[in-house]
Amino acid sequence: MRIQDLPYPDPGVPDARSGPRFLWWLWRSQLGGQLKSLAWGLLHFVSVSLLPFCVGLAVQSVVDRSGSRLALTGGLLLLCGTGIAVGDTFLHRSAVTNWITAAARIQQLLARQAAHLGSALTRRVAAGEVVAVSTGDVEKIGWFVEAVSRFTAAASTVVVVGVGLLLYQPALGVIVAVGLPAVALAVLPLLPRATHRADVQREKAGRATELASDTVAGLRVLRGIGGEELFLDRYRRASQEVRHAAVRSARMWSLISALQVLLPGLLLIAVVWHGIHLARQGRIAVGELVTVYSAVMVLNYPLQHFQEIAMAYSFSRPSAKRAARVLSLRRATDTDGTREAEVPGGDLYDPGTGLLAANGRFTAVVCGDPDAAGRLAERLGGHPAEPGRPVLLGGVPLDELPLDSARTAVLVQDKDPVLLSGTLRELLDVPSSGAVPAADALAAAQCADVLDALVQGSLDAADPMDARITERGRSLSGGQRQRLALARSLITDPEVLVLDEPTSAVDSHTEARIADGLRRLRSGRTTVVFTSSPLLLDRADRVALVHEGAVVATGVHRELVDSEPRYRAVVTRETDDELTAADEGALLGALQELEEIEESA
Repeated sequence: MRIQDLPYPDPGVPDARSGPRFLWWLWRSQLGGQLKSLAWGLLHFVSVSLLPFCVGLAVQSVVDRSGSRLALTGGLLLLCGTGIAVGDTFLHRSAVTNWITAAARIQQLLARQAAHLGSALTRRVAAGEVVAVSTGDVEKIGWFVEAVSRFTAAASTVVVVGVGLLLYQPALGVIVAVGLPAVALAVLPLLPRATHRADVQREKAGRATELASDTVAGLRVLRGIGGEELFLDRYRRASQEVRHAAVRSARMWSLISALQVLLPGLLLIAVVWHGIHLARQGRIAVGELVTVYSAVMVLNYPLQHFQEIAMAYSFSRPSAKRAARVLSLRRATDTDGTREAEVPGGDLYDPGTGLLAANGRFTAVVCGDPDAAGRLAERLGGHPAEPGRPVLLGGVPLDELPLDSARTAVLVQDKDPVLLSGTLRELLDVPSSGAVPAADALAAAQCADVLDALVQGSLDAADPMDARITERGRSLSGGQRQRLALARSLITDPEVLVLDEPTSAVDSHTEARIADGLRRLRSGRTTVVFTSSPLLLDRADRVALVHEGAVVATGVHRELVDSEPRYRAVVTRETDDELTAADEGALLGALQELEEIEESA
């Protein structure tokens, strides 16, 4: 796979059972690139390792005064130099390609998983963790996947050189053959501690990233309640913990680096000391001593990759574990469904709560628990994140339909809809029936002031539809973002529209006009609104009260306010003490009426 061919037509199905299995799957998925990198790495490292033999031959040729052998040695040096240059160039090229393609594959997998899970993703995994996986963790995983082939080439070169020295000069080759494994494996006892410290550092960095992401996302709210300094202090403490953990991790890795310098140096001293004694005894030639000395010196280069692969694995393992965790998440239902694609019509019914939204009517749902309301709204759209009894639309289970068909039939707008960056025209360019013009939807959602704000904020946009919306609509207020999202949902004109608190961030006058516009524009279509606003509830054809996971009362708003204390508590924000006092007052009134009846009798 070449970089210019990205993205992948299909990134594949990852093995997300664990972090190491995911790393192994990534390596196998780009086996061709890994073998290419291995081949170029072998060319480069072997060429580097042959230089000492060439130098030894050159020295011995001068000692023996042999011009022909010196010329031959010069040719071999030229050949080795060419191998080093070509091998290093293409090794770097293939290594970077492997790194980038592995990172791109992970990002495609994460994007596909996010699209597949939808809102269920951030309910199971913190948003900051998803951001950390898709940014810093991707690079660390790509680093390890790319480094494996270079490490394999370096390790193979060390073995080849060790065997070559043993055959070339057995007296000194034995020392090298015994010393090389000791040098390569001496740091293994330190790796578990270094890995643990790296894991701690990555864990603390992940928590700091999550805290920063959550703080930025809620900055407007934090400023409103004066909580910026509180969260900034938390982030300062988290960042200091990351710094201390990073210093502890760096100390361990610096110790490993020092050993990687010290131990080869000791091996080199041993080889030179023993070689000098052999040379003085005439058992080896000067050129052979130079060759072995130079070979041990050059071996420091491939031995450095032993430390690199250890570091790469230590840093990538927790990253791969987090990525595997995200990629292992599954939906509660099969998105392909078991029925043919269709868009059913009729009443919307949830067997779990007993909620019934009549076909073509405006139904309001009151739920005292906002989280329970959000879960119920998601379930009404079919294919929810949590398993349960499927919702029926016209008697057809939505979970048995393909996901696209279920989404076409029922559109759910949650309480925190996202506005994508781009022009307003692009924002409102969504799949729709074509029956609701953009102007009518914007008018029903009371977006006149939003259009004026967008034009004022855009220097070169006379038409509001060409005005640009910043990322997530951050330049707009919460109420303005909410109204634009409502207009986008109205344009879609689905068979059933489910809205979760669509007017929670607007003032009462605007809310009343939105309620009238919503009822008018959705006339004859099924609309379900989760709200506790009396303005919306008063305009609903039918209101259902959901308490502890079941519908406990239905009727119109004014009747329920008078007859149902639990409904009145949610809508009027009465406290438990007020409810108790009201119940006691009603009881006393009833007793007084009873006493009056008895006296009159």
